[in-house]
This record gives sequence, C-alpha cells and structure tokens, in this order.
Amino acid sequence: MLGPGDRDDDIALLAARFDGIAPSDVAYWFLDPDPAAPGRARRLARAALARWGLEELTDSVELLVSEVVTNAVRYASRPVTLRLLRTDVLRVEVGDDVPQLPRLRQARATDEGGRGLYLVNRVARRWDATRLSNGKVVWFELPMP
Repeated sequence: MLGPGDRDDDIALLAARFDGIAPSDVAYWFLDPDPAAPGRARRLARAALARWGLEELTDSVELLVSEVVTNAVRYASRPVTLRLLRTDVLRVEVGDDVPQLPRLRQARATDEGGRGLYLVNRVARRWDATRLSNGKVVWFELPMP
C-alpha cells in the first residue's frame, strides 16, 4: 500500500537470486603491509592464474597487481587483502584500511611515482575504488581470453 494521495505511478518489484561464485573460482590472501608484499602478490596471482589455465593474463595481472598493492602497502597499517575472482571476467580486488580513494592523475616526466593508476586505467577493461567502513577496495577487471 502506497499511502494517501492520488498517485498513478507505475510500480515494479524485481526479485533476483544470486547463487554466488564457486569457491574454486576465488583466490584470497592477506598480505602484511611491507615492501615484500607486491612481490608476494605477483607470485600468488601468477599461481592462481596457472591453476585456472589463464597464463596469458599473467603479464597484465602481475603489472597491475604490483601497482595497486604497492599503493595499498604504502599507506596501510593493517594487512592488505588480495582477491581474484574468475567469472565472465577476471576481477582483482585489493583492500586496505585507508579510507582515501585513489585519484587518477597525470604524472610529470620528472615524477618518481604517480603512474600506477594510469597503467591500471590503460590496461584494465574497467577499474574503480569503493570506500568501506574500514578502508577501501581498489578493483580492476580484465577480459577472459
């Protein structure tokens, strides 16, 4: 019941069921926020891709995982999460405890950093960041081969 008034708006109710993603299509790790984390993240992602028969994505995933994890561990004070999801795309998520969302910016030729998200933006099919109550998740997607 809508309540009082003379309304002639159409109303629709949509019900959907989501069965979720099979556990075999998810890889999830916690990484200590230290300088060794990007290298460990690359190795873990490479192993997951090999398990799934997605070796041709290895170079792109290693590059982007390295950039996003490096950003996360630079500011995080708690463990960083790395999650790979295999669906109709490969989705990679990196979570940390810092609420500030990353910004895409153009680095100058003399800048030491600032190119990570530019690379993600150029290589990934889509990417974004989502603020959470305890930090954020930066994610990107690559098309399946």
